[in-house]
Amino acid sequence: MAMGLKAAAAGVGGGADKPLRFPSVAAVARSRMQLWMLRATTTVLLWTCLVQLTAVGETWGPRVLRGWPSCRMMAPEAAAAAARLAMPEPVAEKPALPPQRVYRNNGYLMVSCNGGLNQMRAAICDMVAIARYLNVTLIVPELDKTSFWNDPSEFQDIFDVEHFITSLRGEVRILRELPPRMKQRVEMGMFHSMPPISWSHISYYHNQILPLIQKHKVLHLNRTDARLANNGLPLDIQKLRCQVNYASLKFTSQIEELGRRVIRILRKNGPFLVLHLRYEMDMLAFSGCTEGCTREESDELTRMRYAYPWWKEKVINSYVKRKDGLCPLTPEEIALVLRALGIDRSMQIYIAAGEIYGGKRRMSSLTSEYPNVNHSSQMAALDYLVSLESDIFVPTYDGNMAKVVEGHRRIMGFKNTILLDRKLIVDLVDRYNSGSLPWDEFSKQIKSVHANRMGSASRRTVIPDKPKEEDYFYANPQECLRDPNLLRAW
Repeated sequence: MAMGLKAAAAGVGGGADKPLRFPSVAAVARSRMQLWMLRATTTVLLWTCLVQLTAVGETWGPRVLRGWPSCRMMAPEAAAAAARLAMPEPVAEKPALPPQRVYRNNGYLMVSCNGGLNQMRAAICDMVAIARYLNVTLIVPELDKTSFWNDPSEFQDIFDVEHFITSLRGEVRILRELPPRMKQRVEMGMFHSMPPISWSHISYYHNQILPLIQKHKVLHLNRTDARLANNGLPLDIQKLRCQVNYASLKFTSQIEELGRRVIRILRKNGPFLVLHLRYEMDMLAFSGCTEGCTREESDELTRMRYAYPWWKEKVINSYVKRKDGLCPLTPEEIALVLRALGIDRSMQIYIAAGEIYGGKRRMSSLTSEYPNVNHSSQMAALDYLVSLESDIFVPTYDGNMAKVVEGHRRIMGFKNTILLDRKLIVDLVDRYNSGSLPWDEFSKQIKSVHANRMGSASRRTVIPDKPKEEDYFYANPQECLRDPNLLRAW
C-alpha cells in the first residue's frame, strides 16, 4: 500500500497538468481477492518498517542537542514527550457524533484526486468545503493511481473512512459510493466530468459549478490540486478546511499504531530531527536541478523530464535556477547547514523522503557528519506522522509535504520548523566552498538569517493575481490557529 515512492511535493504534480482518467466500472468493481492481497501486502510492509527501526533504535544511545540557544530546551520537551508516549494508551470513549446537517441535496460530487499523498490531502479538504458550500453530496474521493508513483491505494487503505464520514456529518453528507440510481446514470455516461479552474474563489463554484451539478445530477471533478484560493474566502470555509485536515482526515488505525511505535523508538533515544530531503529522482528530473550530479546522471534526469508530457518545462538552466533558490538543497549542502545551525553531531535524524538519487555517494557527506541517520521508511503516511512529532522539522524544498506539515505543526503549538532560505544558503555555501568565507562567518550568517524562520506566528503573504507566489493556506492556516476545538482534536 505504502503511498508510493513518496507523496511528492508541489514540484511533482503541484503545477503540472497530468491527464487523469475516470475509472471504468470494471476498475471500481475490482475483486475482493485483489483488495485482500493489497491489505496483506500492506501489513507485511508496515511490520517490516517497524522491525528495521527497532533494530536501528537498539544501537542508538541517548542524544543531546547543543550549540544553538534556541534548541536548548529540546531535551526537556523530548523527555516529556517520551514519557507521554511510554504511557499505555487509554481506552478512549467514542465521542458523540455531531447532529446531522439537514439540507436539500443539489446533486452528487465525485472527485479524482491527483498527485502525492499530501497534495491529495489538501485537495480533499478543499473538496469537502466546496461540497458543503454547494449543498451537494460528496462521494468519498478517489486517490490518484495514474501518477509517477503508480500507487494502487484506495482512500480506505490510507484514511479512516468511517471517521471521515461521521465526523463531518454536521457539515456535509458523504457517501462511500453513489446510490444505485445515480450509479446507473454514470454507467450510461449521463454525467459531466471536468477539471475546475485553479486557485478559484468559492463564488466560481457557486456560479459555474453548481449549475452543472443541478443539470447533470452527477459531476466529476477530475483534477483537484490547488483548485481553491488561499485567501479572500469566508471564515467558515477556511475553518472547515482546517477541520477536515486536522480532525477528520485520520490515518487508519494500523498506520497510526505504527507511527506511535516508531516515535516511541526514536523518543527512547532522545530528541530527533526530521529532515524532509527532497532529493529523489522524480523531483530532480522535474525541477531540472543537477548540482553535484555526474554527466550521466544529468542526462538520465533530462531524459526522464522529456518522457513525462505533463511536465511542461523541458529546457532548464540548473545553474541559474539553483542561484535563484529554486532548487532543493543537496545532501552536501544540508549537511553544512545543519552543522552551521549548531545541530549536535549525535542528533538522531529521520529522513522523510523516497530513495535519494545518487544513493550512498550523495549521502556520504550527511552521514559522515551525522552518523545517526535513519532512512528505513518508504511510507509517506508514516513520514507525515513522524514529522509532526519531531523536535525539529527541516524541509529542504517547499513542496506539498513541507507546507502541509509546517501548517500542522503551527496548529500543534508552533513546533520548531526551520524554514530554509535556499537562495541565501546557496550563495553562502558557494563562498565557503571556494574558501572566500571562513567557517565561523558562514555559521554566524546561517544562524542569523534563520533566527526568525522557525515556524512562529506570522501572517500569510497575499499577492493579488499571483496565487502560486503567495503563502499557501495549508502552510499557515492563520484563521484556525488557537482554535480550541482543533487543539483538542490533536
